[in-house]
Amino acid sequence: MRVKGVLGEERITLSEMKETLAQVEGGRREQGTEMSYELRRSIDHVNHLAKIPGEKSRALVDELLKLEKMKPDIAYRIANILPRTRDELRAIYAKERFTLTGDELDRILSLVAAHL
Repeated sequence: MRVKGVLGEERITLSEMKETLAQVEGGRREQGTEMSYELRRSIDHVNHLAKIPGEKSRALVDELLKLEKMKPDIAYRIANILPRTRDELRAIYAKERFTLTGDELDRILSLVAAHL
């Protein structure tokens, strides 16, 4: 299959990708067509890594974006990884030019915990 052009781009979380790929997989099975190696590997990957439903991950991203020092890239990364400790969260922020206080880290971790 050749891709002629990109029609649009939209950021989604791994959980939302899992739901989308499940629909693609179901459609392929109904048609009786074989899935490509890349598609099978992608489905295995998201099934292994996605931990929460798509609606919860999108709600988490929306709440994270309301915070002061939150960029969209970081919000999606947090929703995909779902860090549970301050050290895991600091690793996500390692490349940023600012550091978060303990209260800010705790607030992010409490949002993550509320969506698990």
